[in-house]
Formats: sequence, structure tokens, C-alpha cells
Amino acid sequence: MIEELLPQAVVAVEAHADSPLWDAPLHPEEEAVMVRAVAKRRREYAAVRGCARQAMEKLGVPAQPVVTGASGAPRWPDGLIGSMTHSDGYCAAALARAADLASLGIDAEPHEPLPQEVVSYVFLPTETERLRLLARRAPEVHWDRLLFSAKESVYKAWFPLTGNWLDFSEADIDLRPEQGAAPHGTLRAELLVPGPVLGGVRRQTFDGRWAVRDGVLTTAVVVPHP
Repeated sequence: MIEELLPQAVVAVEAHADSPLWDAPLHPEEEAVMVRAVAKRRREYAAVRGCARQAMEKLGVPAQPVVTGASGAPRWPDGLIGSMTHSDGYCAAALARAADLASLGIDAEPHEPLPQEVVSYVFLPTETERLRLLARRAPEVHWDRLLFSAKESVYKAWFPLTGNWLDFSEADIDLRPEQGAAPHGTLRAELLVPGPVLGGVRRQTFDGRWAVRDGVLTTAVVVPHP
């Protein structure tokens, strides 16, 4: 699912709950982080890192531990960029060479309605209006959860470029459906704060893709070099 949303420069590996990756071994550095984790959290943590290591190997980079910095963002081997995500029974990692892309972000969520207590502080009025129109057009899609996922992907692509937090209210995201057997389409995020400067050019929009399949919705955002 994730691979279909990303350009050829990106290597993506995903795993479902019946995959051997769900019981992937941890490196000692990762084991130390999970020493007090419950079994479910530990398996998700191990599986998504197993995906990341397979992606490294496909890029010709020796498999390495994936630990997080103080911000919670994963630290990748020199010369690589990437993003990880896990949902109930699904996880994925996407990596690329830093020479090929400036940044990327992926997210997966269960295809379920977003809790109402979350809706009130996640969406802008403009987004809420677009969600209303989308729900009339395709009521079988949980557009609120899809938009939440898109905001997560935008943040994951934003943070490595800026080192700063991005609030839900600081990106206005437009989801655009396309025709097909399964729901899918594109997304565009307009940054409402000064965007990152890449090669002397300030980026105020991030673009990506989304899809819904088999009870899981996925989003991906890619930031190319100027």
C-alpha cells in the first residue's frame, strides 16, 4: 500500500500482523527502550524496525539499529532519510537516499471514524467544510481519519527539515479523490507558517498521496529537492 504512494526513489517495506517481521529481533540499543513495554507495543516497535532494516538493505546500506532522538524522531544512517508508521496489525517503513529527496513522511491508521474529542482541535474551518463535501461525495470513506493521517505525514516530512514542531492548525490540507476501484487520491498541504528553505527557496506547500484498502488508510508526503 505505502509503496504505491511513493516515487521510485523510495524503498518501502510493510508488514501485516501475520508476517514474521512482527517477531523481528531487537538490537541492544532498541531493547533498552522496550524493557518496560507491554507485549503489543514491543511487537509493533520490533516489526516496524524490521521493515526499516529491510529497506536499508535494499538501498545497499548495512542493517542498523533505529533509535529515536530527544524529539522522538528516528535517527537514520548517514545519507538516508526515512519515515515509519504502525497501526493495529500493520506497519511500514519508507527510506530514500538524501541525495534523491529532501524529506518524506508516511502514516497508517485504521479506517475508522476519528474520535469526536479529537476532531474539535485537529481541523481548521476550511478543512471541516471540505470534509463535509467529501462525505457527501463518498460516504464510505472516513475522511476525518484520513485527514488526521495526512497531518501526521505532513508533520513527519516537516520536522527533519526544520527541527520545529508543527501544530495541527498550521497546515491546511486539501484531500483530492481520484477515480478507481479503491478510494485513493492526492493531497496538498498549504503551510500557514514560514516553510523550510531548501536550496534558497522557501517551500510553502507539501504534496502527497493517500489510499484506503483492507481496513487501513495510508498517506505519504514527499518533499523533493528544488
